[in-house]
Amino acid sequence: MSTDVIIIGGGIAGLSLAARLAPFAHITLLEREANLAHHASSRSAALFEPRYGAPAVVELSLASEAFFMAAEGILSPRGLMMLGRAEEVEAFRHDADSMSLGTITVDEARAMVPIINPEVITHAAYAPHAWDIDTDLLLQRFTREARAEGTQIVTRAEVTGITHQAGEWHVTTPQGSYSAPMLVNAAGAWVDVVAQMAGIAPLGFTPYRRSMARIPAPGGHDVARWPMLFGAGESWYAKPDAGALIVSPADEDLMEPHDAWADDMVLAEGLARYEAVMTEPVTRVLANWAGLRTFSPDRNPVIGHDPQNPTFFWLAGQGGQGFQSCPAASQMASDLLCGTTTGLSDRLLAELSPNRFA
Repeated sequence: MSTDVIIIGGGIAGLSLAARLAPFAHITLLEREANLAHHASSRSAALFEPRYGAPAVVELSLASEAFFMAAEGILSPRGLMMLGRAEEVEAFRHDADSMSLGTITVDEARAMVPIINPEVITHAAYAPHAWDIDTDLLLQRFTREARAEGTQIVTRAEVTGITHQAGEWHVTTPQGSYSAPMLVNAAGAWVDVVAQMAGIAPLGFTPYRRSMARIPAPGGHDVARWPMLFGAGESWYAKPDAGALIVSPADEDLMEPHDAWADDMVLAEGLARYEAVMTEPVTRVLANWAGLRTFSPDRNPVIGHDPQNPTFFWLAGQGGQGFQSCPAASQMASDLLCGTTTGLSDRLLAELSPNRFA
């Protein structure tokens, strides 16, 4: 089947791009799993905090803010609190400054989250500029918009072969073969694998595991209005979720691309770091899971035409900030593919371009 653009990857990156690009091109999106957004996109902490991440990611996230604020039902207030021990003061100040958090007293922090242990925590900071993202609703929106413009979305379509002949990419899957003059690589942890299949030099992307545990609401508290909590230096974090609390050790363990699962020992260590600064113990774990956060060598996303073959387009390396940056990232990618002005700075375009690795 012939089309204008083939997008490999049905996570938040591929779906958001399909929604942006569909009014201007015939698109086929290929997803290897039975369901869209099966891997990292379904295992997100689902927070919009535009000041979190590397400077280039922050710029993309801030550029995404207008979309989120105008999108009905996508965001809900959460807030963000940073906690630190006496020995963590340097990391605490760095994190609080980088995310524009205002210092508050430990008593003020306990008024919001009463299980904070005042005998352990000596520093606290808070800001309201963080929101929960309804990731399911956002994914549904992008999927609906893409399909409304004629995008063909094919699941269970693991790519088994890619060739480039006579100006056309030919992609083979168990669901059939597809051809297009432009190929977009939005394959998440598998982006370098896809590139090698296409005869394109890999850029050195690295997937890292991030684990999560869901625990009952501590001490029977109503956690609905608690902010997201970060340990200084991102040594752990916790976030209310459907009446319970999700806690992560903020692990970053090097992995090969695969359907990730949590390591019990890593989770236990992370839960212990969280528990050490709270007055309520962790009594049981309701569920656990893990996802892969994929980074380029300089930890910035990669968005742009491959320098050796401009018909191969990279949309990769979101590193766990795919949801909060996707409105601006997908618009940038669509503009580059259409050859129109992005509205973003030349400096940012250069920082995200694959040319920086050439």
